[in-house]
Amino acid sequence: MERKLKLIWDFKGPNASKTAQHHEIHLKEYIHLEETSLNITGYQDINEIHSIAFMIVTDSEMKKIRDALKPHRGQVYED
Repeated sequence: MERKLKLIWDFKGPNASKTAQHHEIHLKEYIHLEETSLNITGYQDINEIHSIAFMIVTDSEMKKIRDALKPHRGQVYED
């Protein structure tokens, strides 16, 4: 089974949560348009002023998606 990676976008400030939620909409649009092999996205509030949006990708698709969407960071994803 191919390794999965979590691409992460960080948002900070008083509107971080709403911005992360909105960014997830665009990640879902990208998945639909590019027909990626996985369609796992989400957002998470870290605290009151830090939220993230994320997208799970396969190792083989990571470079293409990373170059197109420019995430702030990434990590190995464990189901």
